[in-house]
Amino acid sequence: MIYKDFQNLKLSALGMGAMRLPVTDGDDAQVDEEAVKAMVDYAMKNGINYYDTAWGYHNGNSELVLGSALAGHPRDSFYLADKFPGYDLSNMDKVKPIFEEQLQRCGMEYFDFYLFHNVCEMNIDAYLDKTYGIFDYLMEQKEKGRIRHLGFSAHGSCQVMSRFLDAYGAHMEFCQIQLNFLDWSFQDAKEKAALLNRHEIPIWVMEPLRGGRLARLSPEHRKALQALRPKEETPAWAFRFLQSIPEVTVILSGMSSLSQLEDNILTFREEKPLDSREMDTLLGIAREMVGKTALPCTACRYCTSHCPQKLDIPALLSLYNEHIFTEGGFIAPMALAAVEEEKKPGACIGCRSCEAVCPQQIKISEAMADFALKLGQA
Repeated sequence: MIYKDFQNLKLSALGMGAMRLPVTDGDDAQVDEEAVKAMVDYAMKNGINYYDTAWGYHNGNSELVLGSALAGHPRDSFYLADKFPGYDLSNMDKVKPIFEEQLQRCGMEYFDFYLFHNVCEMNIDAYLDKTYGIFDYLMEQKEKGRIRHLGFSAHGSCQVMSRFLDAYGAHMEFCQIQLNFLDWSFQDAKEKAALLNRHEIPIWVMEPLRGGRLARLSPEHRKALQALRPKEETPAWAFRFLQSIPEVTVILSGMSSLSQLEDNILTFREEKPLDSREMDTLLGIAREMVGKTALPCTACRYCTSHCPQKLDIPALLSLYNEHIFTEGGFIAPMALAAVEEEKKPGACIGCRSCEAVCPQQIKISEAMADFALKLGQA
């Protein structure tokens, strides 16, 4: 197992995420406890010492099952991360009871790592609202030793992350972002990583395989990669990409079977970062994958000056591309939750004034109508 230095700790470069644990009968709330125990035992035996859970994973059962599986191992042999569930605004005034219940669910006296969960457009104002006392309470728990290291995760834009860092950055010890070779450009992960580097905050990675999407490349793309590394399995390329980014400390993988865990541990026996040719090939594959569905908006903003509704069309098209590529998901609805109704896709009146000046000849009005329909806003 590869280990990374973090302050005075040695963290396994591969962490076990507990959002996609094995379940029974296809029910996300029914976690297969025996399977999870076997996976945790195998992970511990093979050098994984970082485990990540959250309040809402598996309808609240992730914390229970993971804590139970870890209970069979000495407390000083692993590091456990949990998160305050600020993705749900109704939780904002409940930081103390939620934190106490999380410790009980996990059967722990303290968390090694604790995060503000999912800083994004929807909740940034609430996270920065001092009347909720979230930051003060978590800092108090850190002073008491019940939180050893405090950080945050983010699905929001660089602008949102900057607002959070301006307020709390001096106290943030790490940040968890969605980072993979597809989102390096598609979701501005490169810029987010650069922002964290400027603040000297180590990077934790979530969604290294984009929910498994990057483990299932087309035959054409697999052939291109095999020509470069004949013995490298497809999922390993996503991890090798991340091993090529020096600032990455922990890479979390939500493994749902023992076989996935075994394969990933084999990959993390040694670092094999990409050379320039391999990197160019992989990023080229990402562009081709996105290009099959994404509208070619260059954010020139000619459209916005001609929109009578004053819509931020480039931003909406970016979210539309994400929503189409992911075939749904939570990122676009989450971002749009912070947008006024009169600025959402459904506010487009279909006048096509924007299309008359679009250099890419994008059928913007059709995209806005489709987006509104998919979001239930038509």
